[in-house]
Amino acid sequence: MKKKQNSNITAYLFLVPAAVIYLSVIVVPVFYSLFISLFKWNGVAEKEFVGLGNYLALFTNDAVFSTALKNNLIWIVLTICVTMTVSLGFAVILNKQFRGRTVFRAFFYFPCVIAPIAVAIIWRWIYNPNIGFINQFFKVLGINFKQTWISDPKVSLYAIFFAALWQGIGQPMILFLAGLQSVSPDVLEAATIDGAGPVRKFFSVTVPLMKETFVMVIATLIVAAMKVFDVVQGLTGGGPNNATQMLATYMYSQTFQYNNVGMGTAVACVMVLMMMVVIVPYVSFTAKEK
Repeated sequence: MKKKQNSNITAYLFLVPAAVIYLSVIVVPVFYSLFISLFKWNGVAEKEFVGLGNYLALFTNDAVFSTALKNNLIWIVLTICVTMTVSLGFAVILNKQFRGRTVFRAFFYFPCVIAPIAVAIIWRWIYNPNIGFINQFFKVLGINFKQTWISDPKVSLYAIFFAALWQGIGQPMILFLAGLQSVSPDVLEAATIDGAGPVRKFFSVTVPLMKETFVMVIATLIVAAMKVFDVVQGLTGGGPNNATQMLATYMYSQTFQYNNVGMGTAVACVMVLMMMVVIVPYVSFTAKEK
């Protein structure tokens, strides 16, 4: 019994360094940010306690925050409907046996390893209204069409999303590939013997067996959509006229451009709470499955 207790103490001692790092890097900053969000503060002068005033201002008097929140929700919907569908489609195609499929897998995954700010610079040139690839392509085809892709408030958000889609399909595609390869060929063969066609096999056999993969992909995509920043900041900086403002870009501008640290931290806390709505059910689901 004593030997077992000593073993437990040793195990806890090994956990101490990780616990210290976790507390100092994650837990303490989160609670300090929550504390800061209760003050009106420019980062230098004396703090002025306002309680929930920053949160009330965000949800009642801040039109830009409402726009950023709406844009984030639109981004989440587009991510789930478009990014996940495209990634799953590529995964299904690249899971088949054909010559050069490894090269194609690397080709479609490659944009995922590019820095988001570099992606923004690449697509800023592509979207250039005068010398950009898209407008020049229409010109070569003889089509009289010219669009200011990231300067038009009506299309700028979707233009940025397409740039993010180009980079973002790689990671979920790899996860879906892993999920597809975990499906037993015997089960698919049995479904074929029972007369199921390719579409029926996919939706009635493959998709249900990939439930854990779908949960993982959806959770990671929603979290990534909630904190999207680099590509938006690099392409438009939240413009034109705040049409592409996201919660992360608005948090950045409030904190570092307008020196409104309390308000910016309040936006960050709202983001964390919204992410927890996704993460907590996800963790509960995965723990229950095990």
